[in-house]
Amino acid sequence: MGDALLLARVQFALTAGTHFLFVALTLGLATLVALTQTRATVSGSAVHARMVRFWGQLYVVNYAVGIVTGLVMEFQFGLNWSGLSRVSGSVFGAPLALETIVAFFVESTFLGLWIFGWDRLNRWVHLALIWVVTLTAYLSAYFVLVANGWLQRPVGFEVVDGTARLTDAGALLANPTALLAFSHVVFGGLLTAGFFMAGVSGFHLLRRTAEVEFFRRSMRIGLLTVILSVIPVVVVGGMQYAYVQPTKRGGSEADAAVADFTARFGPGDYLAPGVAKVGEGLMTTMWLLMLFVALVALVKLPFGRWLVRGRVFHVLMIVAVPLPYVAMLSGWVFREVGRQPWMVYGVLKTEDALSPGVGSGAVAVSFAAFSVLFAVLFGVNAWLLARFARRGPGGAGLGAAPPAEPPVPVLSPTF
Repeated sequence: MGDALLLARVQFALTAGTHFLFVALTLGLATLVALTQTRATVSGSAVHARMVRFWGQLYVVNYAVGIVTGLVMEFQFGLNWSGLSRVSGSVFGAPLALETIVAFFVESTFLGLWIFGWDRLNRWVHLALIWVVTLTAYLSAYFVLVANGWLQRPVGFEVVDGTARLTDAGALLANPTALLAFSHVVFGGLLTAGFFMAGVSGFHLLRRTAEVEFFRRSMRIGLLTVILSVIPVVVVGGMQYAYVQPTKRGGSEADAAVADFTARFGPGDYLAPGVAKVGEGLMTTMWLLMLFVALVALVKLPFGRWLVRGRVFHVLMIVAVPLPYVAMLSGWVFREVGRQPWMVYGVLKTEDALSPGVGSGAVAVSFAAFSVLFAVLFGVNAWLLARFARRGPGGAGLGAAPPAEPPVPVLSPTF
């Protein structure tokens, strides 16, 4: 069972971590596209309208591939972790069902209308569509984090005959562990999109593009987003420490928690694994680097000429694009791995959540299949983003009118 449990955990870590990379950019980029389209709609700015098409196309690419990773990830709840559904499905599954029915379906439907309604709908209606897409994307993230927050800090339930039953929906939805994590993800997504937009703009400005005004404005939006998000993301992250499990903190609180768990569940290793601290340290380091870049950007931002001609600064912004991704994955390791050995903290052990009868051979096969699939999806997404980003605004096909069909020749009747 030990090998199967480890493989199942590593497999879920791979799929969940990869999926989250898509989610962060989707959340942040959707917001920036919506704000840019608002500016274009209100002011009639042609350059902002072109920015919506260019950055919107990159957003759609990332969203489409990210959806596939999310669907594949959720298959594992039935494949490898049926014990979680059996014991706590009525509580844990409720916010996930709301995410699918209330948020995801609405988001994807309105995104389709936004994509195919370009120049066919009233400009204000079209603007409303992207805001519905953005807000439902945040709602989707909120419901997912409600489910995850319950795993971290279970509230609003009771255990009857070995099964968790929801007793207080308000406590579940207002769980501080979920609300603070949601705020943290919101600012993390904005940081990711800000660095992404500034990095792509820096790439084109470094190549001395003819679209100077386009990418100068894009660079300013990206940098301003980074500057406005880098402090809130660490403030909200710090607030979460008030709800960190005692077994992560160490000291007397951890000793008391271990004694309690030992009395209730028997002897075991209830302290957070050492890799959780590694994730915490790496996350902090990445934030310090992002803060440095934000301070440099704060100096550069008032001077438009520097944004256009500063080749070293352009390289810095290109190199800085991975920073928020590494920070997010490191924070995820600290949050999720640090909860071990619990699937639901203090309620259900991870080993007890594993599907019965799942052997190491079956998990090894699924692990290999998932690894190949996610590597392909990640590679395809990176290739598509790089391809469309390199093309620049002239190659944006989003909202472009279809090519006119050649006229059909009319033959004169022959008598």
